[in-house]
Amino acid sequence: MLDQFGRNITYLRLSVTERCQLRCTYCRVEEGICPKAKELSPAEYERIVRACMQLGIQKVRLTGGEPLLRKDILEIVERIAQLEGLQDLSMTTNAQMLPGKAQLLKQAGLRRLNISLDSLKPEVFHELTGGDIQPVLQGMEEAVEAGLLPLKLNIVLVRGINDAEIDDFIALTRENPIDVRFIELMPIGDHGENADRCISNQDVLAARPYLQSVQARYPGQPSVDYQVPGYRGRVGFISPISHQFCADCNRIRVMSDGTLRPCLGVDREIPLTSALAQGDEVLREAICAAIFRKPAVHRFESCTFAERNMSRIGG
Repeated sequence: MLDQFGRNITYLRLSVTERCQLRCTYCRVEEGICPKAKELSPAEYERIVRACMQLGIQKVRLTGGEPLLRKDILEIVERIAQLEGLQDLSMTTNAQMLPGKAQLLKQAGLRRLNISLDSLKPEVFHELTGGDIQPVLQGMEEAVEAGLLPLKLNIVLVRGINDAEIDDFIALTRENPIDVRFIELMPIGDHGENADRCISNQDVLAARPYLQSVQARYPGQPSVDYQVPGYRGRVGFISPISHQFCADCNRIRVMSDGTLRPCLGVDREIPLTSALAQGDEVLREAICAAIFRKPAVHRFESCTFAERNMSRIGG
């Protein structure tokens, strides 16, 4: 389906919980494990995804919060994976609970994984997230073995904390089917409110002229991809602040309580719970209207969002 600006919306990011056991400094440092809010059932997620697919959605990514906190996550994956015509089903996870689950997720129908990994150093990882790096590293190995590929690592760069590890992350792509993706720090949360902590991806790229541009893996992807000649994996740059990619945006987000956000960077929400109760036709109409009104650009730089944590906008 096309929005009012002619963008073809084909990608749904489906948050299955807002809960998370980590306390990332750019996300929800003061929250810890959030109280469990009302979350939709696997059957309700299936209905929403089916309705979205009938409007042109082709790809689904399960997000959170931390999706693996859902005890019924395998059922959610299975229900969505069996929908006819779905081209891709992936998940973003902090991997704290991934060990022992990668093969099960693959068998349930998951195709790919994104793992948040902001440092390769245990002490820095703990400083940034409050978590333990060991299950993440183990989960990465199991994900590769299970064939959840390409495995993507998401790294939020924070000046003076993990920026000295940029080349270490790039080195991971030499022999492994891994894409590392450097994400600019948003003006949200503790570190994001300090402009001195922010690093422009353009500066990171300019300092590494050996990185060669390569074709995007998927239409409308937020990252601009590069590769070291001869390396197996890729290096991506996601730059929502220094370089808006709104003109090519093909995504919408549905939160775990059934709220649809046409854009994470605009304070606009459309509840779908009433439409769910009224039937699939009403549900499609509500989603269709929300997609059409998707805004032209994000407003992450606005004061409204500077006062809200990433966890509050579904990031």
